[in-house]
Amino acid sequence: MRIGELAKRTGLSRDTIRFYEKHGLIESVPDAEPTNTYRDYPEALVEQLAMIGEAREAGLSVADLAELTRHIDRSATEAFDAEAFLDEKIAEVTRTIEKAQRFLAFLEATKAALEVGPLEWRADD
Repeated sequence: MRIGELAKRTGLSRDTIRFYEKHGLIESVPDAEPTNTYRDYPEALVEQLAMIGEAREAGLSVADLAELTRHIDRSATEAFDAEAFLDEKIAEVTRTIEKAQRFLAFLEATKAALEVGPLEWRADD
């Protein structure tokens, strides 16, 4: 499929798709017709781009995704501990979630305190 169809099916812009391709997250192949400069994108990229989008939303950087993709695509003989890499990313996301939960609790406590107001604002009973 061409980039326009891929963009329509994924909801991504052509620029985003080109950006991901430039950084090695996805690949296209030259069109079978040698007289044009079109690129063909395989059907599997629809699902792969959805996964990339979810990973990006979860905080995984393009560099980390490129590294992971690069190592997964290479032969098993190359030294790369994918499990350790993923464990570190899981730990990183877990820490981010914990920080966000603490901040949310702070915001909720602050809102509750504002609803009660300072002692001088309260009516005498």
